Amino acid sequence: GPFVRLQCYEGISVSEALYEWNYAQQLLAIRIAEASSTSVTAADLCSEAFLLDRPLLKAVRHPGPIPAVLLIDEIDRADDEFEALLLEFLGEQSVTVPELGTFHAVVDPVVILTSNRSRELHDALKRRCLYHWIEFPAVERVADIVRRNVPEAAAPLVSAATAFVGRARHLDLDKPPGISEVIDWVGALYALGITQLDAASAQATLSAVTKTPDDHRRTIEAMSSQELTVEDST
Repeated sequence: GPFVRLQCYEGISVSEALYEWNYAQQLLAIRIAEASSTSVTAADLCSEAFLLDRPLLKAVRHPGPIPAVLLIDEIDRADDEFEALLLEFLGEQSVTVPELGTFHAVVDPVVILTSNRSRELHDALKRRCLYHWIEFPAVERVADIVRRNVPEAAAPLVSAATAFVGRARHLDLDKPPGISEVIDWVGALYALGITQLDAASAQATLSAVTKTPDDHRRTIEAMSSQELTVEDST
């Protein structure tokens, strides 16, 4: 079935998640009706012909037989109102369009919600989901992911950078660095012509890894005290 992705953010609206009307086509229909001296009603304009499916409605209206896969990414970035909007969808596998009624899924979509735990989700939403916690990968797995994204980087550089970030994650940081930070860091090191990571090059490019002033200071202090070191991976 199709893969449908909905990226959440603060203030996401119904028109971006569920549906919206094709206003340009509605206006064109009105102009054509005026030119031909015919009437057009609100019911005519609010018909399925003018309905634009957004991710939730698209997943519900997929005819099957293989179900659609809907990824609702970073649900914790959305607000409480959007969570409430999802309750009908997750509980009943349906979406209501006030002008047209309720659309029920012919084949229930496979729905995956992701969260970075920037805030707690409501119990009503969690009751409609199966929960799976994904641990941060082992250093070897992170290195493999980095090599796939920055294949031109030297192997010792990738190994040293991923090991360094793995140890840095054990510091008391506001935002522990993730895989995306490792990829960005290795890419930056490669662009600077660095093939071997040492303390000087790590400290000079640390802004690719730490994302707040406090985290930057804490990491520098840990390096200065030898609590956090750069290991030779040659």
